[in-house]
Amino acid sequence: MPLPDAFLPPTNIPESLHASLRRVEERLREALAQADNLAEHQQADLPSECWMALPEARREQLARVLVISSFAAETLVRYPAWLCSLDADGELDAPLDVDTLEQMLGDALDDAEDEAQMHAAIRRFRRARMLGIVWRDLARPAECNMWDTATSVSRLAETCLEGALGWLETHFAPRWGTPAPREDGSEQRLVVLGMGKLGAGELNLSSDIDLIFAFPEKGCTQGGKREYDHQEYFTRLGQKLIGALDAITADGFAFRVDMRLRPLGDGGPLVGSFNMLASYYQDQGREWERYALLKARPVAGDLDAGDELLASLRPFVYRKYLDFGAIESLREMKSLINREVRRKGMADNIKLGHGGIREVEFVVQALQLIRGGRDTELQVSSLKMALKHLPALELLPQPVVDELGTDYVFLRDLEHALQALEDRQTQTLPEDELDRTRVALAMSRQPQHFSDWTALTDTLAAVRERIRGHFDAVIADPEEEADTPIAADDDEGGDPVEENPIPLDEWRALWRGDLADDEPQELLDSAGFDDPETAARRLSTLRQSRQVQGMQRIGFERLDALMPLLLAAVAESRSPDSVLERVLPLIEAVLRRTAYLALLRENPDALGHLMTLCAASPWIAEQIARHPVLLDELLTPATLYSPADKSRLVDELRQALGRIPEDDEESQLEALRIFKHAQVLHVAASDIAGARTLMKVSDYLTFIAEVVLEQVQAMAWKHLVRKHGRPQRREGAGGNEPTGDFLIVGYGKLGGIELGYASDLDLVFIHDAASRGTTDGKRVIDNAVFFTRLGQRIIHLLTAITPAGALYEVDMRLRPSGNSGLLVASLDAFADYQRNQAWTWEHQALVRARVVAGSQALGERFDAVRRETLARERDREALRAEVVKMRHKMREHLGSSATARQEGQFDLKHDAGGMVDIEFLCQYAVLSMGFETPDLLAWSDNIRILETLESSGCLPADDARRLRDAYLAYRDASHRNALTKTGGRVDEADYHEHRQAVTELWQRWLEPTDDA
Repeated sequence: MPLPDAFLPPTNIPESLHASLRRVEERLREALAQADNLAEHQQADLPSECWMALPEARREQLARVLVISSFAAETLVRYPAWLCSLDADGELDAPLDVDTLEQMLGDALDDAEDEAQMHAAIRRFRRARMLGIVWRDLARPAECNMWDTATSVSRLAETCLEGALGWLETHFAPRWGTPAPREDGSEQRLVVLGMGKLGAGELNLSSDIDLIFAFPEKGCTQGGKREYDHQEYFTRLGQKLIGALDAITADGFAFRVDMRLRPLGDGGPLVGSFNMLASYYQDQGREWERYALLKARPVAGDLDAGDELLASLRPFVYRKYLDFGAIESLREMKSLINREVRRKGMADNIKLGHGGIREVEFVVQALQLIRGGRDTELQVSSLKMALKHLPALELLPQPVVDELGTDYVFLRDLEHALQALEDRQTQTLPEDELDRTRVALAMSRQPQHFSDWTALTDTLAAVRERIRGHFDAVIADPEEEADTPIAADDDEGGDPVEENPIPLDEWRALWRGDLADDEPQELLDSAGFDDPETAARRLSTLRQSRQVQGMQRIGFERLDALMPLLLAAVAESRSPDSVLERVLPLIEAVLRRTAYLALLRENPDALGHLMTLCAASPWIAEQIARHPVLLDELLTPATLYSPADKSRLVDELRQALGRIPEDDEESQLEALRIFKHAQVLHVAASDIAGARTLMKVSDYLTFIAEVVLEQVQAMAWKHLVRKHGRPQRREGAGGNEPTGDFLIVGYGKLGGIELGYASDLDLVFIHDAASRGTTDGKRVIDNAVFFTRLGQRIIHLLTAITPAGALYEVDMRLRPSGNSGLLVASLDAFADYQRNQAWTWEHQALVRARVVAGSQALGERFDAVRRETLARERDREALRAEVVKMRHKMREHLGSSATARQEGQFDLKHDAGGMVDIEFLCQYAVLSMGFETPDLLAWSDNIRILETLESSGCLPADDARRLRDAYLAYRDASHRNALTKTGGRVDEADYHEHRQAVTELWQRWLEPTDDA
């Protein structure tokens, strides 16, 4: 049954392609006639009848596909019956599911008796599926897009790999045997890692597949005619697998296989054991191999073992720190590609050329490698998935991600259109006019329609320009930007001034020691250094130090690239001498962790923030030098100068720890320390910037401690419960707290919500479990022992030193009976001690006590004990004598010396009229008046105690105001002195009025006859 004329409607097909359409139609008539004759002999259905039954819409799709894709036309001429089977299976409108694909290929391979037949079955299977994929890509039925095409090709490759591998294993088992089991008894199979776009699940229409072969453990095969060691067995199997897909036969090939990404490339073994691969990447792995492994994914063979292998290699791919050295490597790779593009005249290559596919991939991969060690959401092989995570992690704005995603899809669609023409791997725009028309037609689909090649290339040019802009924003060399004069308005709003008048070349010459005689001092003097000779000596000492001279090449190159930028930034600061003195120890601290050198070089803004912080505070400079991981915080000014409130702190810590396995306590603790140091830095930065009031600074520092304590208690509780079970509860205890009947009570500055930057934590631990109970686990211990170990564990977690430092220093001396008392007391024992044994000074301390973590119900009971203790009616004269006696004792031991007083120095905390006097006044007021003014018992902080004294009429408003002003002034000065490391003493004249106000009230209340 011949096809009628115009069987293929030329609707929406450019007139210049009509002749091509008719030629294809003529060839199809001949092919169908031959197929019909064959079918009649076999008494089968006639293919032409199926073709004739196609509805008009399907014929229009057919015409479009055939006129664009020579591959589709050649396939249907060769196998005209395939159109009917693909249509019947729905494969022209939607991809087959994985199970169906595997079943279809499995059925075909079951009939293969030798390798030649296996090759033929795989190639025919692949060609039929590719016909459906090309059809869907060009016809674009509903819900089909570029990502669907890429996924379909990837699934097809994986199915072919697994099918061929399974057939080969079975076919050669009688001769070669099967691998010996692993030590744990599980079977061994070849592990096939898909790399590149196969690993990402985003293959293009005619892509190579990049593979790495591996096997878990060494050994020898069993059950074959001869024994092979695993290395030889898996090598033979790998060679056969490559041939199964890559060899060109009468049916063509299935997939071109590229094995060059394996260790040592073509010169290395085809297959490696897990141990060999781990050793190679640890000792010899190169930067480009990290990029390769970024997209690695098990695609055939033992998938679970493949995941195990990649998990072991993850530390090589993703650094725990922010790895800005990755950008340098990408920049070098891109430079090599650019040279190759220029050398071969590949400007029209939409993958490698300006603003091409590779530049989008580089942007995403750079951010994955920089941040992936911290933000584990980025540890994905798929570019599409990684791109989605970037806005939430604040690595790229949502509009930029949307633009990159849309433009990337456009380029990949164009790539597919180019490859659909001949099923040939190409990313180069065609020069032939007919091919250009076919490509423009392929790209004319919703939501875009291109009237001709010119319209398409105009859009392409805009796409590539946008991509290049985003690429430069992430990958561009900062020195190129720094060498460009930047104009900025001066403070008076006058003419623009040049921010960096000294060229980087001169700073580079200074750093390298290339300047002669007095030139270094002259350069530094012109840059505003007060002591250029000392500054030059510091630089020379660093450059000639053993640490610098012994650096590896890549590290030295990073240092050499950073120092000119750093010196320029130092020169722009208000006090370059002190900034240089403070920042050089940081540089020395990271000479062996050169990713931080790269971080500062790649982020000029971060370098600027570092100069600001170092200029303002030597304490911050020391903290960053001690914990270089804090440099990461300089990358996000929005959070650097905006410390988080408690709810946000809890959420941020939850997210940080959520990326770490629950049983990896060491990593959790390290993350907790980094979190604490980073959050304190945020508070200090906002303090320096004047963005936070004194009270807020202490609030934020206290919030950080509370959140850390809650987490540490939870970690310690889980650790003890895993070992010993939960302790028996007190009879009648209500609720079921996650961390048991346990409290952490904060005293001192923590209890008073007045923490400073270097404050330690005064803690008391309390429990309320059964007094004679035991735990319910396998290793039973008494409750008392359990809670003692819990307290010890908490202290250990808080004070243990790791690379990220310690969390806090802890002082437990305020617990009942001090250092001689139990580490953890029951609430009943604590209450009894407060009633019958506690000294007056311990009740004073209790004024500033507050629950900071633990059981809410137990916390309410503790508050009741505290209120009862503080509300007791006391003999005021005896109380006054005790308070004064304790205060004089403290002044003698901790106050300023006679010499310091003669020099006009004033210790803000310990001298008469200082902070401790105000604290003692507040404590005396609570202990002496609490029984008749219960509102005083509600607060643990001095400011609100003073406010309550005023509102209750216990203290005149003017006295209360003067005490508050003095206390806030003292605390503000203490914070400033901590940041500037100027100690606790100040010029008495600056605080004379405040000191006088405090002293007057002290004498009026506590020492009315004392003139001192």
